[in-house]
Amino acid sequence: MTAVGLPSGTSETKIPGHEDARLRLTWAGVTDVGRKRKANEDSLITGTPIFAVADGMGGHLAGDRASDAVVTRLAELLLDDFVHPAQVERALDRATQDIEIVSDGSELGVGTTVTGVVLTLVGGDPYFMIFNIGDSRVYAFERNELTQVTVDHSLVQQLVDNGMITPAQAVNHPEGNVITRAVGFQARPVPDYWMIPARTGLRLVICSDGLTGEVNDERLRLHLAAGLSVDATANALVDAALASGGRDNVTVVVLEVTAGLDDAIYQNARLRT
Repeated sequence: MTAVGLPSGTSETKIPGHEDARLRLTWAGVTDVGRKRKANEDSLITGTPIFAVADGMGGHLAGDRASDAVVTRLAELLLDDFVHPAQVERALDRATQDIEIVSDGSELGVGTTVTGVVLTLVGGDPYFMIFNIGDSRVYAFERNELTQVTVDHSLVQQLVDNGMITPAQAVNHPEGNVITRAVGFQARPVPDYWMIPARTGLRLVICSDGLTGEVNDERLRLHLAAGLSVDATANALVDAALASGGRDNVTVVVLEVTAGLDDAIYQNARLRT
């Protein structure tokens, strides 16, 4: 397990083109090995302008090295206030090369999921660019509503999309751990992207499937609706996953916009793919 950046903190970023305007973020990241695994193969990075979680695959040490490679390369973006999608893609390409080196000829292959959030500018205004490869997830919580932003790259999600099973059947499907996209495994990483306005009051949850495999969306929403601090919320979510079985490593980052531009700037903005 690799953790880059401060586990909890607050940052303030000047917004170009908006005199005296500041974007203030507060966050907390928590990870736990769980109750069944011997090692934690999750890694995370927490620090403006990037927050991400990687869930390694390939067995003890190998999976840890894969997730470490991703957050280490993403850490190269910490020098900037705002990030362009091309910078994320270059970092993931370099991480893929690093993973190939550390895989050391593994017959099964080595890889990792990665999902995260970076600050970017759209038309001069601050947005969160959400990116995803695999089945770790990003959720948005705003106005008491929870939305799953990312779409899993998994066999089960494909079955749901094709109408072969229902979302309810997908929850405990025996092939639930089969993913269709990853960083590593000698393949070029292909992320999906979404854009969300960085509105005051918005909360984002970035997590590995160790959380979502144990805590359903309604329980997740209730934890966020409780209005606790980001630190208390992140710890409560990890505790909930452990109480429900903790069958996998669990990593959670809770990120909140505590101050930003006037909401009128974003009044017509919608989540963009």
